[in-house]
Amino acid sequence: MPVTVHETQIRVRYKETDGQRRVHHSNFLTYFEVGRTEMLRSRGATYRDFEDAGLFLVVSEASCRYMQPADYDDLLTIRTTLEAVGGASITHGYEVIRDGRIIASGKTVVVCIDGEGRVRRLPDWLRG
Repeated sequence: MPVTVHETQIRVRYKETDGQRRVHHSNFLTYFEVGRTEMLRSRGATYRDFEDAGLFLVVSEASCRYMQPADYDDLLTIRTTLEAVGGASITHGYEVIRDGRIIASGKTVVVCIDGEGRVRRLPDWLRG
């Protein structure tokens, strides 16, 4: 799978905020998930295709560095970068951008498993 960068936009919804109308920190991981599923969609597949093949991608590592807050109704760009593909894992990097400035960055590692929870090799159609 070649190095890929994908961008998608998200408008902050009120339910994603705390009492000060700031995005709750946990929602950045949800934004990362949106980024990686939309990246997959841009490559001509969906996560549903993956599940229909009897496989699942589970997060084995996640990190996020917060530099500035995001607020209700902000328009955010989620830049997702494919950093590495292993036999059974994929590493993504993320930047959350508001008004041209990076406000958060992070990384996830997802691992391919089957319905019984056993680690499986990534399918060729996902690797290439």
